[in-house]
Amino acid sequence: MEFTSALYTNDNLYILNGLNSNLVDLIYLDPPFNTKRFYSAPVGSKSAGASFKDMWTWADVNEAYLETLAGRYPSLTKFIVSVGGIHGKAMMAYLTYMAQRIIEMHRVLKDTGSLYLHCDPTASHYLKLLLDEIFGKNNFRNEIVWHYRRWTGKAKKFQSLHDIVLFYTKTDEYTFNEQYTPYTQKSLKRKQNYHTRIKGDDVFVTSIDEKGVRENDVWVDIQLLNSQSKERTGYPTQKPLSLLHRIIKFSSNEGDIVLDPFCGCATTCVAAQQLGRKWIGIDIAEQSVGILVERLSDDAGLFKDFINTTKIPQRTDIQIIEPTTSVKERLYKEQNGLCNGCKAQFEIWNMEIDHIIPKSKGGGDYYENYQLLCASCNKIKGARPMEYLRLKIKAREEMLGEKIIFGE
Repeated sequence: MEFTSALYTNDNLYILNGLNSNLVDLIYLDPPFNTKRFYSAPVGSKSAGASFKDMWTWADVNEAYLETLAGRYPSLTKFIVSVGGIHGKAMMAYLTYMAQRIIEMHRVLKDTGSLYLHCDPTASHYLKLLLDEIFGKNNFRNEIVWHYRRWTGKAKKFQSLHDIVLFYTKTDEYTFNEQYTPYTQKSLKRKQNYHTRIKGDDVFVTSIDEKGVRENDVWVDIQLLNSQSKERTGYPTQKPLSLLHRIIKFSSNEGDIVLDPFCGCATTCVAAQQLGRKWIGIDIAEQSVGILVERLSDDAGLFKDFINTTKIPQRTDIQIIEPTTSVKERLYKEQNGLCNGCKAQFEIWNMEIDHIIPKSKGGGDYYENYQLLCASCNKIKGARPMEYLRLKIKAREEMLGEKIIFGE
Protein backbone atom coordinates (compact mmCIF):
# COMPACT_ATOMS: atom_id res chain seq x y z
CA MET A 1 0.00 0.00 0.00
CA GLU A 2 1.47 3.35 -1.06
CA PHE A 3 2.17 5.81 1.74
CA THR A 4 0.12 9.03 1.69
CA SER A 5 1.51 12.20 3.26
CA ALA A 6 -0.39 13.24 6.38
CA LEU A 7 -0.98 16.23 8.64
CA TYR A 8 -2.21 15.33 12.14
CA THR A 9 -3.77 17.90 14.45
CA ASN A 10 -3.29 16.52 17.94
CA ASP A 11 -0.73 16.08 20.70
CA ASN A 12 2.34 14.73 18.92
CA LEU A 13 2.98 12.17 21.68
CA TYR A 14 -0.30 10.42 20.91
CA ILE A 15 0.36 10.47 17.16
CA LEU A 16 3.91 9.14 17.64
CA ASN A 17 2.54 6.34 19.84
CA GLY A 18 0.33 5.25 16.94
CA LEU A 19 2.99 5.31 14.19
CA ASN A 20 4.78 2.12 13.12
CA SER A 21 8.35 1.50 14.19
CA ASN A 22 11.10 2.05 11.57
CA LEU A 23 8.73 4.12 9.43
CA VAL A 24 10.42 7.44 8.64
CA ASP A 25 13.75 8.30 7.03
CA LEU A 26 14.33 11.76 8.45
CA ILE A 27 13.04 13.72 11.44
CA TYR A 28 13.38 17.48 11.77
CA LEU A 29 11.98 19.17 14.84
CA ASP A 30 11.93 22.76 15.94
CA PRO A 31 10.32 22.35 19.38
CA PRO A 32 9.69 24.98 22.05
CA PHE A 33 12.97 26.02 23.68
CA ASN A 34 11.72 26.84 27.21
CA THR A 35 12.36 30.54 26.57
CA LYS A 36 9.61 31.57 29.05
CA ARG A 37 7.91 33.61 26.31
CA PHE A 38 4.46 33.63 24.72
CA TYR A 39 4.40 33.62 20.91
CA SER A 40 1.48 34.62 18.68
CA ALA A 41 1.09 35.41 14.98
CA PRO A 42 0.05 38.99 14.08
CA VAL A 43 -3.52 39.77 13.07
CA GLY A 44 -3.93 39.76 9.28
CA SER A 45 -1.11 37.28 8.61
CA LYS A 46 -1.62 33.80 7.14
CA SER A 47 -0.95 32.35 10.60
CA ALA A 48 -3.31 34.70 12.45
CA GLY A 49 -4.69 32.95 15.51
CA ALA A 50 -1.71 30.61 15.91
CA SER A 51 -0.01 30.93 19.28
CA PHE A 52 1.87 28.88 21.84
CA LYS A 53 3.40 29.40 25.24
CA ASP A 54 7.00 28.42 25.78
CA MET A 55 6.71 28.34 29.56
CA TRP A 56 6.66 25.05 31.42
CA THR A 57 5.17 23.74 34.66
CA TRP A 58 4.30 20.30 35.98
CA ALA A 59 0.80 20.92 34.61
CA ASP A 60 2.31 20.34 31.15
CA VAL A 61 3.71 16.90 31.92
CA ASN A 62 2.97 14.13 34.36
CA GLU A 63 5.54 14.02 37.14
CA ALA A 64 4.82 10.31 37.43
CA TYR A 65 6.29 9.81 33.97
CA LEU A 66 9.72 10.13 35.58
CA GLU A 67 8.99 6.84 37.36
CA THR A 68 8.13 5.18 34.05
CA LEU A 69 11.25 6.68 32.50
CA ALA A 70 13.39 5.39 35.34
CA GLY A 71 12.73 1.78 34.39
CA ARG A 72 14.21 2.19 30.89
CA TYR A 73 16.55 5.15 31.28
CA PRO A 74 17.71 5.40 34.93
CA SER A 75 20.69 7.64 34.10
CA LEU A 76 18.49 9.97 32.07
CA THR A 77 15.98 10.21 34.92
CA LYS A 78 18.71 11.11 37.43
CA PHE A 79 19.99 13.76 35.01
CA ILE A 80 16.54 15.35 34.60
CA VAL A 81 16.03 15.43 38.38
CA SER A 82 19.48 16.98 38.87
CA VAL A 83 18.68 19.71 36.31
CA GLY A 84 15.56 20.43 38.34
CA GLY A 85 17.79 21.04 41.33
CA ILE A 86 19.74 23.65 39.35
CA HIS A 87 17.02 25.31 37.26
CA GLY A 88 13.80 24.40 39.06
CA LYS A 89 10.78 22.35 38.07
CA ALA A 90 10.08 24.32 34.87
CA MET A 91 13.21 22.99 33.16
CA MET A 92 12.66 19.54 34.66
CA ALA A 93 9.12 19.51 33.24
CA TYR A 94 10.36 20.67 29.83
CA LEU A 95 13.04 17.98 29.63
CA THR A 96 10.60 15.28 30.73
CA TYR A 97 8.17 16.44 28.04
CA MET A 98 10.90 16.29 25.41
CA ALA A 99 12.26 12.92 26.61
CA GLN A 100 8.81 11.30 26.22
CA ARG A 101 8.66 12.40 22.62
CA ILE A 102 12.28 11.81 21.59
CA ILE A 103 12.02 8.19 22.80
CA GLU A 104 9.08 7.67 20.43
CA MET A 105 10.89 9.48 17.60
CA HIS A 106 13.81 7.09 17.99
CA ARG A 107 11.39 4.15 17.67
CA VAL A 108 9.67 5.39 14.49
CA LEU A 109 12.99 6.31 12.79
CA LYS A 110 14.49 3.80 10.37
CA ASP A 111 17.92 2.33 11.11
CA THR A 112 19.26 4.35 8.16
CA GLY A 113 17.53 7.51 9.40
CA SER A 114 18.67 10.82 10.87
CA LEU A 115 17.28 13.34 13.33
CA TYR A 116 17.92 17.09 13.32
CA LEU A 117 16.82 18.93 16.47
CA HIS A 118 16.69 22.72 16.12
CA CYS A 119 17.27 24.65 19.35
CA ASP A 120 18.89 27.73 20.83
CA PRO A 121 21.32 28.14 23.75
CA THR A 122 18.45 28.17 26.28
CA ALA A 123 18.34 24.38 26.42
CA SER A 124 20.61 23.04 23.64
CA HIS A 125 23.18 21.62 26.08
CA TYR A 126 20.49 19.79 28.06
CA LEU A 127 18.75 18.49 24.92
CA LYS A 128 22.07 17.14 23.67
CA LEU A 129 22.41 15.03 26.80
CA LEU A 130 18.87 13.69 26.29
CA LEU A 131 19.81 12.72 22.73
CA ASP A 132 23.11 11.18 23.86
CA GLU A 133 21.21 8.87 26.20
CA ILE A 134 18.36 7.95 23.84
CA PHE A 135 20.23 7.77 20.52
CA GLY A 136 23.64 6.88 21.96
CA LYS A 137 26.50 9.35 22.23
CA ASN A 138 28.35 7.57 19.41
CA ASN A 139 25.50 8.44 17.05
CA PHE A 140 26.02 12.17 17.50
CA ARG A 141 27.29 13.55 14.19
CA ASN A 142 27.37 17.35 14.33
CA GLU A 143 26.41 20.45 16.20
CA ILE A 144 25.45 22.70 13.31
CA VAL A 145 25.61 26.45 13.90
CA TRP A 146 23.10 28.43 11.85
CA HIS A 147 24.44 32.00 11.86
CA TYR A 148 22.24 34.84 10.62
CA ARG A 149 21.84 38.61 10.73
CA ARG A 150 19.00 40.54 12.34
CA TRP A 151 18.25 43.71 14.26
CA THR A 152 18.98 43.26 17.94
CA GLY A 153 18.32 45.38 20.99
CA LYS A 154 20.98 46.80 23.24
CA ALA A 155 22.21 44.45 25.93
CA LYS A 156 25.34 44.09 28.01
CA LYS A 157 26.48 40.97 26.17
CA PHE A 158 27.43 39.79 22.69
CA GLN A 159 24.63 39.84 20.12
CA SER A 160 22.78 36.49 19.86
CA LEU A 161 22.84 35.68 16.17
CA HIS A 162 22.77 31.92 15.86
CA ASP A 163 20.72 28.79 16.48
CA ILE A 164 21.95 25.25 17.05
CA VAL A 165 20.86 22.17 15.07
CA LEU A 166 21.87 18.87 16.67
CA PHE A 167 22.40 16.09 14.10
CA TYR A 168 22.05 12.46 15.25
CA THR A 169 21.64 9.16 13.43
CA LYS A 170 20.13 5.91 14.60
CA THR A 171 23.08 3.73 13.47
CA ASP A 172 26.37 4.06 11.60
CA GLU A 173 24.61 3.10 8.34
CA TYR A 174 22.72 6.27 7.49
CA THR A 175 21.80 8.29 4.41
CA PHE A 176 24.13 11.22 3.82
CA ASN A 177 24.27 12.96 0.44
CA GLU A 178 27.34 15.18 0.44
CA GLN A 179 26.71 18.79 -0.61
CA TYR A 180 29.15 21.44 -1.73
CA THR A 181 29.47 25.21 -1.76
CA PRO A 182 31.43 27.20 -4.38
CA TYR A 183 35.01 28.27 -3.67
CA THR A 184 35.47 31.91 -2.76
CA GLN A 185 37.27 33.90 -5.45
CA LYS A 186 40.25 34.33 -3.11
CA SER A 187 40.47 30.60 -2.39
CA LEU A 188 40.05 29.66 -6.05
CA LYS A 189 42.78 32.06 -7.14
CA ARG A 190 45.17 30.71 -4.52
CA LYS A 191 44.54 27.13 -5.59
CA GLN A 192 45.01 27.99 -9.25
CA ASN A 193 48.36 29.69 -8.66
CA TYR A 194 49.84 27.34 -6.10
CA HIS A 195 49.71 23.65 -6.87
CA THR A 196 51.63 22.41 -3.85
CA ARG A 197 51.99 23.33 -0.21
CA ILE A 198 54.72 22.13 2.14
CA LYS A 199 54.26 21.28 5.80
CA GLY A 200 57.42 20.02 7.44
CA ASP A 201 58.84 17.25 5.26
CA ASP A 202 55.49 16.52 3.59
CA VAL A 203 54.42 17.93 0.24
CA PHE A 204 50.67 18.17 -0.44
CA VAL A 205 49.24 18.58 -3.94
CA THR A 206 46.53 21.22 -3.96
CA SER A 207 43.63 20.17 -6.15
CA ILE A 208 40.48 21.93 -7.27
CA ASP A 209 37.28 19.95 -6.89
CA GLU A 210 34.81 20.88 -9.60
CA LYS A 211 31.98 20.38 -7.11
CA GLY A 212 33.35 23.03 -4.76
CA VAL A 213 34.04 22.83 -1.03
CA ARG A 214 32.35 20.23 1.17
CA GLU A 215 29.66 21.81 3.35
CA ASN A 216 30.79 22.51 6.93
CA ASP A 217 28.91 22.77 10.21
CA VAL A 218 28.61 26.57 10.26
CA TRP A 219 25.88 27.76 7.91
CA VAL A 220 26.16 31.47 7.15
CA ASP A 221 24.50 31.70 3.73
CA ILE A 222 20.93 31.14 4.94
CA GLN A 223 19.27 34.21 6.42
CA LEU A 224 16.18 34.74 8.56
CA LEU A 225 13.00 35.60 6.70
CA ASN A 226 12.53 39.36 6.49
CA SER A 227 9.17 41.07 6.87
CA GLN A 228 8.73 41.36 3.08
CA SER A 229 9.57 37.76 2.20
CA LYS A 230 6.96 35.96 0.07
CA GLU A 231 7.52 32.88 2.24
CA ARG A 232 6.52 34.65 5.40
CA THR A 233 3.27 33.46 6.98
CA GLY A 234 3.50 35.42 10.22
CA TYR A 235 4.10 32.28 12.27
CA PRO A 236 6.26 33.38 15.23
CA THR A 237 9.10 30.87 14.82
CA GLN A 238 8.96 30.24 11.05
CA LYS A 239 12.19 28.97 9.48
CA PRO A 240 13.23 29.54 5.83
CA LEU A 241 12.58 26.87 3.22
CA SER A 242 16.26 26.99 2.21
CA LEU A 243 17.26 25.71 5.66
CA LEU A 244 14.91 22.72 5.37
CA HIS A 245 15.93 22.10 1.77
CA ARG A 246 19.54 21.71 2.86
CA ILE A 247 18.72 19.28 5.67
CA ILE A 248 16.33 17.21 3.55
CA LYS A 249 18.82 16.97 0.67
CA PHE A 250 21.61 15.88 3.01
CA SER A 251 19.75 13.14 4.83
CA SER A 252 17.03 11.73 2.57
CA ASN A 253 16.32 10.67 -1.00
CA GLU A 254 13.33 11.14 -3.27
CA GLY A 255 10.39 9.08 -2.12
CA ASP A 256 11.61 8.96 1.51
CA ILE A 257 9.37 9.95 4.42
CA VAL A 258 10.16 13.12 6.39
CA LEU A 259 8.59 13.73 9.83
CA ASP A 260 8.15 17.04 11.64
CA PRO A 261 6.41 16.51 15.01
CA PHE A 262 6.21 20.27 15.72
CA CYS A 263 5.39 21.39 12.19
CA GLY A 264 3.82 24.80 13.00
CA CYS A 265 3.37 26.61 9.68
CA ALA A 266 4.38 23.42 7.85
CA THR A 267 7.68 24.60 6.32
CA THR A 268 9.13 21.08 6.58
CA CYS A 269 6.07 19.59 4.82
CA VAL A 270 6.28 22.14 1.99
CA ALA A 271 10.04 21.65 1.57
CA ALA A 272 9.64 17.86 1.52
CA GLN A 273 6.87 18.11 -1.10
CA GLN A 274 9.04 20.40 -3.24
CA LEU A 275 11.90 17.87 -3.14
CA GLY A 276 9.79 14.80 -3.98
CA ARG A 277 9.59 13.35 -0.46
CA LYS A 278 6.58 12.06 1.45
CA TRP A 279 5.93 13.71 4.77
CA ILE A 280 4.18 13.56 8.15
CA GLY A 281 3.43 16.81 9.94
CA ILE A 282 2.05 17.02 13.48
CA ASP A 283 0.88 20.12 15.30
CA ILE A 284 -1.66 20.79 18.00
CA ALA A 285 -2.80 24.06 16.38
CA GLU A 286 -5.66 23.83 13.89
CA GLN A 287 -4.26 26.75 11.86
CA SER A 288 -1.51 24.49 10.47
CA VAL A 289 -3.96 22.84 8.08
CA GLY A 290 -5.05 26.05 6.38
CA ILE A 291 -1.50 27.38 6.18
CA LEU A 292 -0.23 24.16 4.59
CA VAL A 293 -3.00 24.03 1.98
CA GLU A 294 -2.41 27.66 1.06
CA ARG A 295 1.37 27.27 0.84
CA LEU A 296 1.15 24.15 -1.32
CA SER A 297 -1.50 25.76 -3.51
CA ASP A 298 0.62 28.87 -4.01
CA ASP A 299 3.53 26.68 -5.13
CA ALA A 300 2.41 25.90 -8.70
CA GLY A 301 1.80 22.22 -9.34
CA LEU A 302 2.77 21.07 -5.87
CA PHE A 303 -0.63 20.64 -4.28
CA LYS A 304 -1.26 16.95 -3.67
CA ASP A 305 -3.82 15.01 -1.72
CA PHE A 306 -2.84 14.32 1.85
CA ILE A 307 -4.49 12.95 4.96
CA ASN A 308 -5.75 15.65 7.30
CA THR A 309 -7.10 14.27 10.55
CA THR A 310 -7.27 14.61 14.32
CA LYS A 311 -7.61 10.84 14.75
CA ILE A 312 -4.81 8.86 16.39
CA PRO A 313 -3.25 6.34 13.95
CA GLN A 314 -3.10 2.69 14.94
CA ARG A 315 0.07 0.67 14.51
CA THR A 316 -0.01 -2.10 11.90
CA ASP A 317 3.51 -3.44 12.47
CA ILE A 318 2.62 -5.45 15.57
CA GLN A 319 0.53 -8.55 16.07
CA ILE A 320 -2.98 -7.82 17.22
CA ILE A 321 -3.82 -10.06 20.19
CA GLU A 322 -7.27 -10.16 21.72
CA PRO A 323 -7.37 -9.93 25.55
CA THR A 324 -8.20 -13.61 26.08
CA THR A 325 -8.03 -15.78 29.19
CA SER A 326 -4.65 -17.16 28.12
CA VAL A 327 -3.28 -13.61 27.82
CA LYS A 328 -4.58 -12.86 31.32
CA GLU A 329 -2.93 -15.99 32.72
CA ARG A 330 0.39 -15.11 31.08
CA LEU A 331 0.29 -11.56 32.44
CA TYR A 332 -0.64 -12.81 35.91
CA LYS A 333 2.40 -15.05 35.95
CA GLU A 334 4.74 -12.32 34.67
CA GLN A 335 3.43 -9.83 37.25
CA ASN A 336 3.76 -12.44 40.03
CA GLY A 337 0.10 -11.96 40.91
CA LEU A 338 0.62 -8.27 41.70
CA CYS A 339 -1.52 -5.40 40.46
CA ASN A 340 0.65 -3.27 38.15
CA GLY A 341 -0.67 -0.16 39.86
CA CYS A 342 -0.78 -0.52 43.64
CA LYS A 343 1.48 -3.62 43.59
CA ALA A 344 -0.86 -5.57 45.91
CA GLN A 345 -1.38 -9.35 45.65
CA PHE A 346 -4.72 -10.44 44.17
CA GLU A 347 -6.27 -13.64 42.90
CA ILE A 348 -6.43 -13.77 39.12
CA TRP A 349 -10.22 -13.40 39.01
CA ASN A 350 -9.90 -10.09 40.85
CA MET A 351 -7.61 -8.73 38.12
CA GLU A 352 -8.64 -6.89 34.91
CA ILE A 353 -6.73 -6.58 31.63
CA ASP A 354 -5.96 -2.95 30.85
CA HIS A 355 -4.03 -0.98 28.19
CA ILE A 356 -0.84 0.69 29.44
CA ILE A 357 -1.20 3.32 26.68
CA PRO A 358 -4.93 3.82 26.00
CA LYS A 359 -6.12 3.23 22.45
CA SER A 360 -7.31 6.85 22.42
CA LYS A 361 -3.69 7.94 23.00
CA GLY A 362 -2.08 5.77 20.31
CA GLY A 363 -1.91 2.45 22.16
CA GLY A 364 -3.23 -0.78 20.68
CA ASP A 365 -4.26 -4.38 21.26
CA TYR A 366 -0.81 -5.93 21.43
CA TYR A 367 0.73 -7.91 24.25
CA GLU A 368 3.39 -5.35 25.20
CA ASN A 369 0.60 -2.82 25.80
CA TYR A 370 -1.38 -5.06 28.19
CA GLN A 371 -1.20 -5.16 31.98
CA LEU A 372 -3.28 -6.45 34.88
CA LEU A 373 -4.81 -4.03 37.37
CA CYS A 374 -7.05 -4.62 40.33
CA ALA A 375 -10.61 -3.35 39.87
CA SER A 376 -10.02 -0.25 42.01
CA CYS A 377 -6.84 0.81 40.16
CA ASN A 378 -8.47 0.18 36.79
CA LYS A 379 -11.46 2.34 37.74
CA ILE A 380 -9.21 5.20 38.89
CA LYS A 381 -7.03 5.03 35.79
CA GLY A 382 -9.94 4.88 33.35
CA ALA A 383 -8.99 5.76 29.75
CA ARG A 384 -5.88 7.65 30.83
CA PRO A 385 -2.17 6.79 30.51
CA MET A 386 -0.58 4.72 33.27
CA GLU A 387 1.24 7.79 34.59
CA TYR A 388 -2.08 9.20 35.80
CA LEU A 389 -2.66 6.19 38.06
CA ARG A 390 0.90 6.27 39.40
CA LEU A 391 0.54 9.95 40.22
CA LYS A 392 -2.72 9.29 42.09
CA ILE A 393 -1.18 6.43 44.07
CA LYS A 394 1.89 8.52 44.93
CA ALA A 395 -0.25 11.47 46.08
CA ARG A 396 -2.41 9.20 48.22
CA GLU A 397 0.61 7.53 49.83
CA GLU A 398 2.20 10.90 50.61
CA MET A 399 -1.05 12.08 52.18
CA LEU A 400 -1.44 8.96 54.34
CA GLY A 401 2.25 8.51 54.97
CA GLU A 402 2.09 4.81 54.13
CA LYS A 403 1.79 2.40 51.21
CA ILE A 404 -1.85 2.07 50.19
CA ILE A 405 -3.87 -0.60 48.45
CA PHE A 406 -6.92 0.76 46.70
CA GLY A 407 -8.77 -2.54 46.95
CA GLU A 408 -8.74 -2.58 50.75
